Amino acid sequence: MAPVYAGGNDTSTLPKYSLPKLRRRNTVLAVSRHPLRLRDFRLLFIGRTVSTLGDAVVPAALAIAITRATGSSGALALVLGCTMVPRLLLLPLGGVAGDRCNPRLVALTTDLVRAAAQLLVGVELVGGRPSLALIAAAEALGGIASAFAMPTAAPLVAATVATTADGGLRMRANALLGAAGSAARLGGPALAGTLVFTAGPGWAFVLDGASFVLSAALLTRITVRHQPGERRSLLRDLAEGWGEVRSRTWYWTSLIGHAAWNGANAVLLTLGPLIAARRLGGDGVWVVLTQAGAVGMLVGSLLAGRVRPRRPVLVANLGLALFALPLLALAAAAPAPVTVAAHAVAMVGLGFLNPVWQTVVQQEIPAGVLARVSSYDWLLSLAAAPLGYLLAPLAADAWGSAAPLLVAAALVALACGGTAVVPGVRRVGSGAAEEVPDPGRTPSRVR
Repeated sequence: MAPVYAGGNDTSTLPKYSLPKLRRRNTVLAVSRHPLRLRDFRLLFIGRTVSTLGDAVVPAALAIAITRATGSSGALALVLGCTMVPRLLLLPLGGVAGDRCNPRLVALTTDLVRAAAQLLVGVELVGGRPSLALIAAAEALGGIASAFAMPTAAPLVAATVATTADGGLRMRANALLGAAGSAARLGGPALAGTLVFTAGPGWAFVLDGASFVLSAALLTRITVRHQPGERRSLLRDLAEGWGEVRSRTWYWTSLIGHAAWNGANAVLLTLGPLIAARRLGGDGVWVVLTQAGAVGMLVGSLLAGRVRPRRPVLVANLGLALFALPLLALAAAAPAPVTVAAHAVAMVGLGFLNPVWQTVVQQEIPAGVLARVSSYDWLLSLAAAPLGYLLAPLAADAWGSAAPLLVAAALVALACGGTAVVPGVRRVGSGAAEEVPDPGRTPSRVR
């Protein structure tokens, strides 16, 4: 296979080197380039960062708006369910659409749909007489659109950032997206509070809608080549995507761990606020804990851009197992500083996993099925969260809050740490283990 160069495959202008030297030169040239120097990725990065910031503003604004309008937590649960249920149910269809069609076109269309949905909610709230039915319908429409948008993330990065021998350039791109997303989620609640208590919650949705409009506008400027595959029946496409997942033991065993993490996180989010309020010093402790987690995610994303593990998936999965720490701290009602620190450390593991996992998947999964495989990834990873939300309060009522927290800690530690015994998890991505020279810094490596 011919070496791939940062500027293309034309080697006529390069000095004459032996093949090994050419490959080394190719690696150094490609990875020394910053991904933001690539025009298409730069536009994608800006659009995704802005829309993530807009999305980060919405949860707090939505909770305040619905409870103000109805005074009912059940109404808020209804609206949230209208977003989550269609998203989960339609994710596999979104994966098929992302593989059959140009992912840029799918992402652009869904951005416009989500912009319309959020602007509609914003107008309803700004008007002062919001209709719960209309808001729920708009959020359901946004959930449907996100089911088709989420599987396009990996194909768009893969299409805008060329692969290199060690995946270094793409790892940096994914780490940048992860760090920007973490920073947006860190600042989102503060921006939401400012908007809610000055202009009103409706303007948070207007901001989110505008962010999707900007993202769609930037997508129109991106060039993504798409080679449509053989047209088959929908069921055959779905089966082929599932077959790609099932044939890779490193993939589906890791997804079990990721699902356990999401289920455990749901337990923490359900029981944590009450424990913080009653045992750890008040509601302010929970606010500090969530902000510490956002900082931890940002640190983990930055680490992923600089540290190249020899066994990336194994290291990332073991990092996820650290989520047992805050669960154990809450179960034991440990002092607030200990619990906050444990959550921050655990979220470093999540921040590290996201770009590492995305890079390995983009390297290992064929482009023609990448969206479908990503859709199953999202589906399996997120499906355990509703189960955690449902079972945690029931178990806490029956046996006390410590019991579900301890069970969740054991499950996440076993499911994520247990991937270490899977040979494929230890092997995958090992070709990307060698550190690539990066001028201006001392190489670091996790073994």
